[in-house]
Amino acid sequence: QVQLVESGGGLVQAGDSLRLSCAASGRTFSNYAMGWFRQAPGKEREFVAAITWSGRSTYYADSVKGRFTISRDNAIRTVYLQMNSLKPEDTAVYYCAASQFDGGYTSVLTYNYWGPGTQVTVST
Repeated sequence: QVQLVESGGGLVQAGDSLRLSCAASGRTFSNYAMGWFRQAPGKEREFVAAITWSGRSTYYADSVKGRFTISRDNAIRTVYLQMNSLKPEDTAVYYCAASQFDGGYTSVLTYNYWGPGTQVTVST
């Protein structure tokens, strides 16, 4: 089992920045690829970003490419999502997730464990 807890969400204005954190406990964190997803009201959960277990490879949704950066620190079992130039359409609950599989990082089906989520609201 892997337990995940997100933090860092909040209410910001368009153009601001936020950094989300996801702290992991349980099984060996460095064995898992990590992803960030988000879900807005009335919409399906969508992929935002992912990072391989080593941190060498990262993946981004087109909608956040160039604005968001995913990173991880295996020593403290934490993954981050730095979000810059936030837009109102970034408003959603953000979830981190852990995957023991190799590849398929954009699909929710790839991930074994999920955090409870943290709300990000971007006002105009």
